[in-house]
Amino acid sequence: MSLSFSLKPIGIIHSPYKTKSDAPHQGDETISKIEIFPEFSEGLKDIDGFSHLHIFYWLHQSEPPNLLVKAPWDENLHGLFATRSPNRINPIGYAVVKIVKRENNILTVQYLDAIDRTFVLDIKPYISKLDTKTNVKNGWLEKY
Repeated sequence: MSLSFSLKPIGIIHSPYKTKSDAPHQGDETISKIEIFPEFSEGLKDIDGFSHLHIFYWLHQSEPPNLLVKAPWDENLHGLFATRSPNRINPIGYAVVKIVKRENNILTVQYLDAIDRTFVLDIKPYISKLDTKTNVKNGWLEKY
């Protein structure tokens, strides 16, 4: 089955990371800014009450994926879907970020690992009652 989709970016990321090798593996306290395009800025109403957000973005410098990959923490091959490799079949990036501040259509955040000029696809609030899970298993990462 072959389907295609079109996605419409809602904003762009401004980060200090200019290349893939500059970006940390899972984000850190470094400041990045998410600029929401003016036609979507009304969608930020009431976002100020949240401390964290789910950010979905397009990995525009992703390379063709392999279905078996090595993770930075391990020399063994793992299935692509059991890793967080940025080289995906659909190169969608995801991060949970902390909101530092909001100024109009600009969100200043921490813990975003995206490189500069990455397009934002969607934003959702992090809701601890829904998003925090218990009795979690970490698969092959349990040994690290």
